[in-house]
Amino acid sequence: MTIETQHLLDARGLICPEPVMLLHNKIRDIAGGEILKVIATDPSTERDIPKFCVFLGHDLIQTESNENFYTYFIQKKPMDASRGG
Repeated sequence: MTIETQHLLDARGLICPEPVMLLHNKIRDIAGGEILKVIATDPSTERDIPKFCVFLGHDLIQTESNENFYTYFIQKKPMDASRGG
């Protein structure tokens, strides 16, 4: 299955907490419903990115991993019109 993404965050070579800090900034800049692909090398992202998504209500669509990289596909939650955006 190929997931169409609108954005990419390359966090390869960065260690905790940098990947999640960059993710937080990047997800803020994209529109609700858009999909962000994150590529990381830090094993702690296997724990941190799913928790980030649950805590903030974003949809972790798919995760992939191999011996070199961890890849995450995150759909930003739709904006709540009743809350002004």
